[in-house]
Amino acid sequence: MKEMNVDARIKYAIEHTKVIRFPRQSLATFGNTIIYYYVVTELTENVNVVREGNVIAQRPRIVTPYYLTSLEGFSEQAYKYFQAMSAKFPDEPGIFYRYKNEPKEMNIVSETIAKLINKLNERIEEENNPLSTIIKGIEELWDVSLMIFIYELTRKSIYDNVIDFQRRGSLDIDSTGVPKDARNFIEELFELVSKDVSRAPELVTELNRWGVFEEYQDRFFALFQK
Repeated sequence: MKEMNVDARIKYAIEHTKVIRFPRQSLATFGNTIIYYYVVTELTENVNVVREGNVIAQRPRIVTPYYLTSLEGFSEQAYKYFQAMSAKFPDEPGIFYRYKNEPKEMNIVSETIAKLINKLNERIEEENNPLSTIIKGIEELWDVSLMIFIYELTRKSIYDNVIDFQRRGSLDIDSTGVPKDARNFIEELFELVSKDVSRAPELVTELNRWGVFEEYQDRFFALFQK
């Protein structure tokens, strides 16, 4: 592939990536989802690469623009956008998805891509795994092809996730601007820390992200007085 700028490379990957087989289930609303992927890319005629691994979709979370301003790992431009949205719509709820890629195997196979895909489909049928996917991607941009799949899976799942959250009232925002789902997650973290104090930093981080540490601090410090 000729040298391209970043935008052109992403566009090229979008145009040449195809999800051959989607998982038969949507992303879980109230738990993690583990997707097993096969990314097939072409090296030369009748010589292809198969990459396998897991994409772990963590439980979707209800967040607000205010919460997003305290998350790590975003670009400066993204933070500026979050800050602008936080100033305009501080308590507007949205669903935040976080993923982790765990690559496992990479194999070079000397056969046509059509035969290879048929064999992978047969393997998935034999294993009866409803959370397997086959993606036809670009060798130099295989991880971008994987991200394109993740985006499409998220887009397909979000409607069901929103309905599930609405049924439980998880999208409701209290007077302090904290969603019910976030309060529930904080309670889960308190329960975890009561059994394993090594999880305390995770709880502190979550409380600070929502700006509610002072509200919970007496209860938090009581965990270490037992």
